[in-house]
Amino acid sequence: MRLAGINLHPVKSTAIRPVQEAYVGRAGLVGDREWMVVDGDGRLVSARELRELFTIVADTPATGGGADLRLSAPGHEPIELAIPTEGVRDVEMFNRPRMRVRPAGPEADAWLRRALGRDDLSLVWCHDPFRRVLDAEDGFTASDHAAFHDDSAVSLITDASVAAIDSWSEVTITAQRFRPSLLVEGAEEAFAEDGWKEIGIGPVRFRVVSAVPRCVMTTIDPVTLEKSKEPLRTLAVHRRWGGKTWAAVHLGVVHPGEIAVGDEVIVS
Repeated sequence: MRLAGINLHPVKSTAIRPVQEAYVGRAGLVGDREWMVVDGDGRLVSARELRELFTIVADTPATGGGADLRLSAPGHEPIELAIPTEGVRDVEMFNRPRMRVRPAGPEADAWLRRALGRDDLSLVWCHDPFRRVLDAEDGFTASDHAAFHDDSAVSLITDASVAAIDSWSEVTITAQRFRPSLLVEGAEEAFAEDGWKEIGIGPVRFRVVSAVPRCVMTTIDPVTLEKSKEPLRTLAVHRRWGGKTWAAVHLGVVHPGEIAVGDEVIVS
């Protein structure tokens, strides 16, 4: 098996940024979901309620010059931002304990509000992902951390699993629907990842924590922004237990390091 894809999402819920290589740290892939959009009350705004977030591309500026993040959107001039070094505020994700973050500043907020057509939006940066310890009840340990990820900092799905879901579905389903950190090719059967315990990719070692319960975000086409009942309707027939539907797995980072597309994937 080989690593077929590495995906970063620099700003939570914005367009997927495929990369050829990445560094995996204790809090996941460096550059992944380190920024987040919040409303006037400091609560997460995701593509679940504002699907236009998918149209915003967040990447690393090619020009340098002290900028750390570049945002672009159709019909708007791009903006380049530096990581904020001052100021703190509290924000909230999914009714979980509030997190302390740094605001990106008024220029970033104004750009977001123009691009997304809402006047209550702000951009924040997670300056210390190690302050967030993931839930032990979900199988995580005190060494598992994350920035603005829903649950684990790294998720994985095989192309065989995606192909199976696509074959069952009435509409085309691609891996992008599931926004995985890692896509693996060459698995002998669909959903083989459900039974894996440990995964080695290059020098990096992961442990499989649990399957991933899927939410309504998967029902939004990442290109057209059209919403349907798929793939949740299909998963409800083939992959439903415990009152939820499931696809992909959460990973915990055991040994950090560099990974690259094409790396061999070894499982046990």
